[in-house]
Amino acid sequence: MVKVLISDKLSPRAKEIFEERGVEVDVKPGLSPDELRAIIGEYDGLAIRSATKVTSDILEAATNLKVVGRAGIGVDNVDREAATQRGIVVMNTPFGNSITTAEHAISMMMASARQIPAANASTHAGKWEKSKFMGVELFGKVLGLIGSGNIGSIVADRAQGLKMRVVAYDPFLSQERATEMGVEKVELDDLLARADFITIHTPLTDSTRNLINKDTIAKMKDGVRIVNCARGGIVCEADLLEGLNSGKVAGAALDVYEVEPAKENVLFGNDKVVCTPHLGASTAEAQENVAIQVAEQMADYLLTGAVTNALNMPSVSAEDAPRLKPYMKLAEQLGSFAGQVTETGLSKVRIEFEGHVAKLNVKPLVQAALAGLLKPFSDSVNMVNAPVIARERSIEVAEVTHDRPGDYQTLIKLTVETERMERSVSGTLFGGNKPRLVNIKGIEIEAELTSHMLYVTNEDKPGLIGNLGVVLGEAKANIATFHLGRAEAGGDAMSLIQLDGPLDEASLEKIKQIPLVKQVKALHF
Repeated sequence: MVKVLISDKLSPRAKEIFEERGVEVDVKPGLSPDELRAIIGEYDGLAIRSATKVTSDILEAATNLKVVGRAGIGVDNVDREAATQRGIVVMNTPFGNSITTAEHAISMMMASARQIPAANASTHAGKWEKSKFMGVELFGKVLGLIGSGNIGSIVADRAQGLKMRVVAYDPFLSQERATEMGVEKVELDDLLARADFITIHTPLTDSTRNLINKDTIAKMKDGVRIVNCARGGIVCEADLLEGLNSGKVAGAALDVYEVEPAKENVLFGNDKVVCTPHLGASTAEAQENVAIQVAEQMADYLLTGAVTNALNMPSVSAEDAPRLKPYMKLAEQLGSFAGQVTETGLSKVRIEFEGHVAKLNVKPLVQAALAGLLKPFSDSVNMVNAPVIARERSIEVAEVTHDRPGDYQTLIKLTVETERMERSVSGTLFGGNKPRLVNIKGIEIEAELTSHMLYVTNEDKPGLIGNLGVVLGEAKANIATFHLGRAEAGGDAMSLIQLDGPLDEASLEKIKQIPLVKQVKALHF
C-alpha cells in the first residue's frame, strides 16, 4: 500500500482524504531533522507546510519518496534541486490561500496608511494622541504591483474596489492579461517612480532577492509605503530601515522576513513598520483549502500518475493521465530502445509527435522518452530528473509536433545523434493502447517490446537466420516471436527476437561471431 507522512500540522481533512483514497497515512508533526531522517525511507509521499525543512540530507535518506506536497505556495523549505536530482516531484497548492494572502496584503496596506497598530497601542496605554497619527487615504492613490499572478491579480481587483489606480510590473504579464485585469503594464523603474504604495507578490528567486534595496528605494516617490506579504529576502531589511529613517519611505508593512522565525529584526520596534508573523495564509478557510488540495494532488499522483501544480515536472490532469498512459509507455520504450543500442556519447535528441498524439500534452511524453533513453546510463533516472541529467550531459533536446498524420494515425519518432552516427526509432499504438515499434533507422519492422529481446543488425544475405537459430537452440533459448526488416535486398537488415528468458553472455558472443552480423544487443523492457 502507498504510504504518506504528514509531518506538519494540517487540517484533519487531509488525513481523511488520503485514507478515503486508499493511502496509508501517518501524522507526526514536530519531528526533529534526525527523527525525520530516520523514518522518511518508509514513505512514498511527504506532506508539509513551512515547519518541515526538506533538505538534501533528508532527501538522501528518502529512498522510496516519490512526491513532496507543500500545503501552501512557497517551497523555500524544500531543496528542489536535490529533490529533482533524486526524481522526486515537488508540488505546492498555489490557489488554496490566494484570497487569504491577498486580503492580508490589503489589510497591511490599510494598517500602514492609517498607522493603526501604533494608534492601537497608544490608545490601550491610556493616551489620546489623536493629532499624532495622521494617515493618508487610499482613494485615488497609485498602487504599484510587483508580481501579477494569482495573489497579485486579486490584490489588484480589491485595490480597484477601493478606487486606487493600479500599475503592474511582471516579466510574464501580457498586455492582453493586463487589460483583462484593468491594470497598466509598466517597467519596474516606471512603477517605482509613480507608486504611492508598493505591494510585492513574487517568489524568492535569484532575480527577486533584494529586489527592494537602496538603489530601487532611491527611485521611489518620497513618502512611499511598501508592503511585503510574499517572501522574506525580496526586501533588503537594512536598506529599508535606512529609507524609513531618512523619511524617503513613510511606512512599511511586513509579513515575511529574511530570517524566520523572526525573533529579532532591525525593523522591530519602529513605529513606521507594521509587522505580523507570516500570517498571510492563516485563516481557517485557507488552511482547510490547502490541506484538501495537497492531499488530493498527492493521492492522484501516487495512485494514478496525475500531476497537478508540480514545480519540477509538467502537469498531467486526472482526465489526461489515463489517455497519456499508453503513450508514456510507448515513449519510454522508444527511449529505452535507443539508449540500449547506443554505444557512444549522445549529443542531440529529437522527439517528434505526429497525428493524434500531437494534439495531446506532449511535455510528459518528452520526459518519459528521456527517462527511457538515459536509464542505461544512470539507474536513478526517471521522468522528474531526466531533463536535468540531459542538461548536465550537454544533450540537446528538441520537441517537434506535426498535426498531420503520416503513414499512421498516431506516431512518436525518437532520433538520437552521437559523435559517430544518427539513429531513429518510431512507434505507434495498436488498438489504442498497445505500444508497437514500427521503424528502426528507416527500416520498417513491426514488433512489441517485451522483457527479453535480442536485437541483431546484419548484411541481408542467406545463412544468417539458420546460424542464429542454431546458437539460440544450443542455448535452449525459446523464441516467442521473430521480427525481420531490411532496407533493400542485399543491404542492411535487422532482427528483433522475443525470448522467453535472458540470453547468457557466452551465447551473445557466439552470435557476434556469426558471419554477416554487425551488431548484437540483448534488450530489456
